[in-house]
Amino acid sequence: MKSTYVLVADSTHARLFSAESPSSQLIELETMNNPEGRLHDRDITSDIPGKINGSSGAGGHAYEDETDPKEHLSVNFARRIAKYLEDGRNSRHFEQLLVVSAPAFLGELRSQFSSQLTKLVCFELAKNLTTHSNEEIRSHLPQYLPGL
Repeated sequence: MKSTYVLVADSTHARLFSAESPSSQLIELETMNNPEGRLHDRDITSDIPGKINGSSGAGGHAYEDETDPKEHLSVNFARRIAKYLEDGRNSRHFEQLLVVSAPAFLGELRSQFSSQLTKLVCFELAKNLTTHSNEEIRSHLPQYLPGL
């Protein structure tokens, strides 16, 4: 029987579950948090932007980061989740993956998954269910989990 993991995530919280059979309840294995993702931009950045002088040496403008600080934290969290899953894949802890994620974070997760990990994804749902109970999460998944 194939072992199945179910990832439920948003940019601040991720929960990993396993399923033992096609119609079984979910068993929570791991919780990962990114509390900094809840902060406002002003709380993440420590100072106002510096100044860049114009080419003539007069009339500079404020320097702006190329990436938004919250986006940077979100990318790092997605990378951390992907590494955890990749380690599980390499250790053969699971053979297929179902991903339920907040729509804005789902794309970030996809971009961090290796091609080998992406091949194990057999179901995706763009919905934020991180605060729901195990039973509520299970009710959003197919009645019989694919591939089992």
